[in-house]
Amino acid sequence: MVEQSIWMQKVAADPGHSTWFIERFRSMSRAGDDLAGEARLMDAMVPRRAHILDAGCGSGRVGGMLAEAGHDIVGVDVDPALIEAAEQDHPGPRWMVGDLAELDLPAQGITTPFDAIVCAGNVMTFLAPSTRREVLRRFRAHLTQEGRAAIGFGAGRGYEFSEFFADAAASALEPDLLLSSWDLRPFGDDSSFLVALLRPA
Repeated sequence: MVEQSIWMQKVAADPGHSTWFIERFRSMSRAGDDLAGEARLMDAMVPRRAHILDAGCGSGRVGGMLAEAGHDIVGVDVDPALIEAAEQDHPGPRWMVGDLAELDLPAQGITTPFDAIVCAGNVMTFLAPSTRREVLRRFRAHLTQEGRAAIGFGAGRGYEFSEFFADAAASALEPDLLLSSWDLRPFGDDSSFLVALLRPA
């Protein structure tokens, strides 16, 4: 057993937290808000019909859009309520309950390595700190040698960017491109958000 994620600690403290999260994004979708930024970037960086892992998929927003674009999507999230919502709102991809620190998709019958992994929505900051490096190591193990992992999270959330880069390096992942947003703005010393495109070292 690994340390419980910060997300599931929140759910344990507030059983309505998952429902709030699901309804928040459903409401934003109904309002016509642009929720496709991460999916647009991923779609641009992979070939057609790519095999993509949505790691920490939540209620399926990013993976669902990528599936609509024709990609082969597997989504994994630790929260069963979010996976249930993903199945309801975005049928088609394979949605699975699982802790990213224990990710072993070949054991679940998914043996093809991924062309890309997307980890959006501050997922890295909702992990238990003791599991961050292991999660990155497992991302590396699930990528093709030419694959890329796109990981985005904000500053001031208990995980310094410098610490993340050190964890990535220790997990045999190295930066390919660093951005400050999902819409391709460059990353700088004063950036408050990081989108790191990592490649196998």
